[in-house]
Parts: sequence; C-alpha cells; structure tokens
Amino acid sequence: MKNRLASLIASAALTAVVAFSASARAEELRILTWEGYADDQWVKEFEKQTGATVKISYTGSVDEIFAKMEGSKGADFDVVAIETSSYKRLYEQKLIQPLDLAKLPNYKNLSDVFQHIDSIQFDGKPYAAPYAWGSLPLIYDKKAFPTPPDSWAVLWDPQYAGHVLAMDDANNEISTAAMVLGFKNPFNLSDAEFAAVKKKLLEQKANVLSYYAGFDDGISIFAQNDVSLMFSMGEPQVGMLQKKGVDAAMTIPKEGAIGWIDCWTISSATKNVELAHKWIDFMLEKRVGTYISTQTGYGNTTDPEANQKIGLTYADKLVFFQPPEDPKRRVALWNEIKATPVQ
Repeated sequence: MKNRLASLIASAALTAVVAFSASARAEELRILTWEGYADDQWVKEFEKQTGATVKISYTGSVDEIFAKMEGSKGADFDVVAIETSSYKRLYEQKLIQPLDLAKLPNYKNLSDVFQHIDSIQFDGKPYAAPYAWGSLPLIYDKKAFPTPPDSWAVLWDPQYAGHVLAMDDANNEISTAAMVLGFKNPFNLSDAEFAAVKKKLLEQKANVLSYYAGFDDGISIFAQNDVSLMFSMGEPQVGMLQKKGVDAAMTIPKEGAIGWIDCWTISSATKNVELAHKWIDFMLEKRVGTYISTQTGYGNTTDPEANQKIGLTYADKLVFFQPPEDPKRRVALWNEIKATPVQ
C-alpha cells in the first residue's frame, strides 16, 4: 500500500510537470506590427529567452491596424506597434492599457527626447514605448530626376501621369495634400479644407498608377513598372528599391514631410501582460535600436549615434504626426476618393 501510494504521488507529480511544461510551450505572443520591426533574429532570441512562441501579423497601413483591433476589441493581439497620433483613438476606444514601467527596466535606455511624449500619455500614465522614427519622404528614380524634385507638387505634374505611386492610407494622403495646399495644421482641417483636399487628391488620381499597402507591395510595383515617383512609407524603401536595381533616392520637399514615431503598446484584451512587457523591454535594448538604424534605415530611440551615422539629421524639416480631427471622416473621404472614376 505504501509503495502504491508513493507511486501514485510520483505519477501525479510527473503529470503536473508535464502539464506545466506543455503550458509553457504553448505560451504565445501575438504581435501586430510593421515589416522590419520583428526580424527573425530578434524573434528567435526572444523565443529562446522566454520559451514562448511569437506569432507575427504584418500590417500595411494605420487604417488596417484600427480595423483589426476594433474587429476583435483587441483580443486577437497582445502587442501592437503604431505611430503616436493613433494613441488617443486607441485609448478612447479602450483598446490599449498603460505600461508598467517597473516591468520595463530598459525604458531608461530611451533618449531624453523620447522619454516624455505627450501623445502617448493618458491620465498621467505612459501607454506606449517609443521605438523607431522617421519620415514619409518623396522617393524618385534618378533616371527621371537627375536633380531631386523640390516640391510635392510634382506628384500632380501631368507629364508623370501613370508614373506615380501613392499610399493607400487615408490619414497620410490627406495630411500631405493639406501640406501641399499650405494649410496651417494638416491634422486639423475645417470643412472647407476637407473639400479642397478632396478636390486635390481627385486631381492627383489621374497621375497615380496604383495605390499600395505595405513596404513590399510598393517596392514590387515600383520595380516592375515604369515608375518615377512614390509617396513613400519610409526611408528603408530607398535601399529596398536599390537592391531591385532601381536607381532610387529620397528627398524632403520644401513643404516638409510627415514625421512619425512608432511605439510599442499592449492590447487591453491581452491574456499575457507579463509576456507582452517582456517583449517591449527586449525591444528597448540598445543593440536592437542600433540594428534598427544600421539595417533598416529607420531612426531609433535608444542609440543617437547610430541615427547620425545614417544621416537622419532632418528632423527639423518634419511635421510630426498629431491626432487627426476626425479619423472616421478621413477614412470615409479616402474611400470615396478611391472609388471615384478618373475623369
């Protein structure tokens, strides 16, 4: 009887260990992010450190991120990367939760300028950790432009009809058109300004070969067609095009360009807050920031010297994202523009 009891206890203990191990192996972190923010080497290292499995979902636009987060009330994702102007909307819809800085020892690695970003603070609490920054520049083929174009107005020049790529992104397209029109605040438009932007973007549509979503989509279309100009999602697209054999370059036009700061945040519906914090803390290691700049061409938030080395010295020419006056109105207007036949 004594031996049988011991055997039962040992069997139960073994079952518990196996169950615990299976549970640990089954732990999964679901990430919604941009291409280039969760490269294999970091994912594999994180998985090795934590024993978790990372599942990556890549996004092509801010609009897509909102659609996916709203569709499941945040339940489909644990960690999300999105730019600063979007946080007010995410917060108001209760799709994100505040960070626990006690769980983020690497938060101290952030450069001073990124330690206190107002647009990601609510009720005195930080809801996100800045990770990367850059611009939405104008990319051009040097064969078509031996001298860099100096204005966004070139996207409306009739001689480039059918040779222009534009982003399938409501906020960015509307804000940039507002800058071209000279409006004081491209993120806070009046009714009259909305009407003028609509007219302007409909005029541009005659020049647009295609609207693209995602880095790879834009690169593929540019490289496979006779494209001269592209409203770019970011600096890395220059190098990506060059690898495809395109003699590409970028410029910040005289009107300026939209600047962005992407941050990591945690879904309000995550079931694994601890693992989500571990991922964000891992991403705030200085070596990850160095990699972001040296390998992808983005600005990083933890290694200023790496930014300088790749020439990210034009922050003074950027108009950094702010929460738009009415995101849903912008999406509706953009969908209307895309659906309107070219005249």
